[in-house]
Amino acid sequence: MLAQSLIRDLSDPRLGFVTITEVRTSSDFAAATVYFTTLTKAQREPSLRALESARGLLQSRVGRAMRTRNTPHLEFVYDTQQDHARRIARIIDQVAPELVSDDGTPGDARQ
Repeated sequence: MLAQSLIRDLSDPRLGFVTITEVRTSSDFAAATVYFTTLTKAQREPSLRALESARGLLQSRVGRAMRTRNTPHLEFVYDTQQDHARRIARIIDQVAPELVSDDGTPGDARQ
């Protein structure tokens, strides 16, 4: 629902290609941390500012969808897990390129 609202309701030019990767809520639903990624590193900060600027609108959309008495306060955080995974993959490729075959599966490529 939140991702749909980004597409449908927001037209902020600062908002880059944003993907919502995870949402974690507190046990009482008073707060929700929204993790996101962007297509490029340059889009991170402007996209974060756009999301924070639209917080009220997005919270109201979430509140309507949840139909509960309390609407969670949304906090937006850039998700670094994909960046870490890409970095580890690059390191592995540099250290042991012979351990990956031509089709990308583990195994000795020299066979």
